Amino acid sequence: MNISVVVQTRDIPEQSDAKQNRFVFAYTIAITNNGDIPAQLLSRYWLITDANGKKVEVQGAGVVGEQPTIEPNETYTYTSGCILETEVGTMEGFYEFVSDSETAQVPISVFRLAVPNIVH
Repeated sequence: MNISVVVQTRDIPEQSDAKQNRFVFAYTIAITNNGDIPAQLLSRYWLITDANGKKVEVQGAGVVGEQPTIEPNETYTYTSGCILETEVGTMEGFYEFVSDSETAQVPISVFRLAVPNIVH
């Protein structure tokens, strides 16, 4: 399966509260089917790690309540969020896709969640 994943992140300062160790981030993901046949996103797996080394695993069906079928040369984009106890953290994982009865895991490379100007 030829699927590409591009991630953009941003912090949400109006929902964050440093005194409560609550740092809110949004991430927008664009998933492109570079293959020749449609592919359906079945599930996701995330490993979220904060700056203290705390790890949280999240898995479930689809993304944002959907299990989209992405046609060849089409891109599916969604935005979701994450709350950390630290100003910096990372996310990584994979999507599980099915295409023409073939199932495959598509890796999501590690990406950083960070309050601006906190990491130089």
